Amino acid sequence: MKLHHDQHHASYVEKLNAALEEHPDLQARSAIWLLLHQRELPGAIRTAVTNNAGGHVNHSMFWRAMSPEGGGEPSGALADAIKRDFGSAAEFRAEFDDAGEKAFGSAWVWLARPQHGGKLEVLTTSGHANPLSQACFPLLLNDVWEHAYYLKHENRRAAYLKGWWPVVNWQEVARRFERSALPLEQRWQEDGGLALEA
Repeated sequence: MKLHHDQHHASYVEKLNAALEEHPDLQARSAIWLLLHQRELPGAIRTAVTNNAGGHVNHSMFWRAMSPEGGGEPSGALADAIKRDFGSAAEFRAEFDDAGEKAFGSAWVWLARPQHGGKLEVLTTSGHANPLSQACFPLLLNDVWEHAYYLKHENRRAAYLKGWWPVVNWQEVARRFERSALPLEQRWQEDGGLALEA
């Protein structure tokens, strides 16, 4: 994880800053804003900004989705929603792991809630795409790019996915679930920039 954080994640931040170097007006924007306003970006830097802002946002959320004191089971309203939409926490984990294992290539697997309410969904995105682009609010994610697991698990993605649950930070997932009920703009304002993205 140290290599993942200090090399892979850091490179997305460096490349994003380099892409924005000649655009001071965009430097003042959050990475989430850049992702949600891709059409407003200059064409020459759009791909670089989108890819690297996505890598930064997704990884920032990923670190907060884990904790050394993590694991266990979800509780409260989040647990109720998981039971309602998947049958049980065990069935949710099985669906999440299956989606992550089947995701093709470099991808992320997510638990997300449609932005206007509704059932929780397990979905995958390729590259550094984020469920926000699919009108869903991200609650939990796991990185299934090879760099996330290859040093320890080699090509055994399924083993990595199953071994990840003991570090899941359910308190953070519950916090994001509560925020998902707020009006869209309020979700991003109250935590201030990347604190909400992370």
